[in-house]
Amino acid sequence: MKKVLIGLIVIVLGLIGFGYFQKNNGLNGEKWIGIGVLLAAFVLMPLFLYSRFKNKETRERMLNLGLKKKEDTDNQ
Repeated sequence: MKKVLIGLIVIVLGLIGFGYFQKNNGLNGEKWIGIGVLLAAFVLMPLFLYSRFKNKETRERMLNLGLKKKEDTDNQ
């Protein structure tokens, strides 16, 4: 999975770089930049989050900063 993520990062950066290169040469580079951003948002990010949290408990993924303090004050 790590190699897939690194490969996708290279592809996304390549598409964005190629788009900026075309844009600086007066061509239509917005299309390539957009494809790179969409690929990063809808493919790379979910795969990264899945690989990061696949072996974790649900409670470890949740952000409960003040929940324990609130429960302690409600019980008293």
